[in-house]
Amino acid sequence: MFRYILKRILVTIPVLLGVTIVIFTLMFFTNGDPARLILGDTASDAEVAELRESMGLNEPFINQYFNYMKGLFKGNLGISYTTKLPVMDEIKVRLPVTARLAFFSCLFAVCVGVPAGIISAVRQYSVLDNFITVLALLGITMPNFWLALLLILFFSVQLGWLPPSGLYGPLYYIMPVISISAASVATITRMTRSSMLEVIRSDYIRTARAKGLSEGKVIIRHGLKNALIPILTVVGIQFAGGLSGAVVNEQVFAIPGLGKMMVDAIKSRNYPLVEGGVLIIALMCCIVNLAIDLMYAVADPRIKSQYEHVRGKKKSKAEPAPVREA
Repeated sequence: MFRYILKRILVTIPVLLGVTIVIFTLMFFTNGDPARLILGDTASDAEVAELRESMGLNEPFINQYFNYMKGLFKGNLGISYTTKLPVMDEIKVRLPVTARLAFFSCLFAVCVGVPAGIISAVRQYSVLDNFITVLALLGITMPNFWLALLLILFFSVQLGWLPPSGLYGPLYYIMPVISISAASVATITRMTRSSMLEVIRSDYIRTARAKGLSEGKVIIRHGLKNALIPILTVVGIQFAGGLSGAVVNEQVFAIPGLGKMMVDAIKSRNYPLVEGGVLIIALMCCIVNLAIDLMYAVADPRIKSQYEHVRGKKKSKAEPAPVREA
C-alpha cells in the first residue's frame, strides 16, 4: 500500500506541472497591462514602462515561466501586484473559507444524495422514484449561480429568513451550500441509484433475504457496501466541482474566499494571485482523489488483497528457484 501511495504522489507532480503551464500561458496571453492597471490612466508611458521592467513583464515567456518555477520550487508563489504581499499569505487567509464551503457542500450532497438514490433504487418505477429522478434532472441542468440568485431573492429579499451575503455564522452557510451542492446531490443520487440497482439484483442479495435478514440490513450491509466504489468516485469528482462552484458562488454571496479572490485578481490582471489560487485548488483536488483511492480499500477489501497479491507475485518471481541436489 505504501508503494501505491508513493506512486500516486509521483503522478501528481506532472499534473501540477501541466496546470502551471496552462494557467501561466493563459495569463501571459491575456489582454491587459498589469502595470497600467496598477498606476492608473494618469500615469505616463515612461512610468508604465519602468514598472513593467521592474516587475519582469518585458522578459520573454520562457524566462518569465522559468523564474516563476524557480520561485515555486522554493515555496514562493510570488508577490501580489496590488497588495504587495506574498501570494501564499493571502491564500492562507482565504483557503480555509473555500475549503469549508466545499467540505460542507460535499457532506450535504452525500447525506442527501445517497439516501435518495437508495430509496429510488428500492422503489424503482414508483411515484417516489419518478419524483426523485425529476429533481435530480433539475439539479443537474440548473446553473448553480442562477440557483444562488433565486435563493437570495426568495429567502433573503422576500422572506427575510437568511442573510444574503457574507460568512459570519451558521446561517450564512445555508444558501451557499445548497447552491453549490445542487448538481452534486443530483449526480450522487443518480449514481447511487444505478449502482444499487445492479447490486440488489445479485444472487447474494437474494440469499441474504432468504436467510431471513431484515430489509434494512440487506440494503445497507450487503447492498450499499458493495455499491460504494462508483459512489466514492463520484464523491471525489463532486468535491472538485464544489471547489469550482465556490469560485462563482463566492462572488454571488460576497464570501471572502479563494474564489472571490481569484475573480478580483483576474479583473486587476494580478497574475501571481490567479496562478497561485489555481495551483492550490489543483493540489487540493489531487489530495482528495488520493484519499478517495485509499478509501476504496476500506470500502472493498478485495482491492487491498488484490494489490497485496500482485506484490506477492512480484516477490516470488524475484526469488531464485531452489537448486535440486544431484
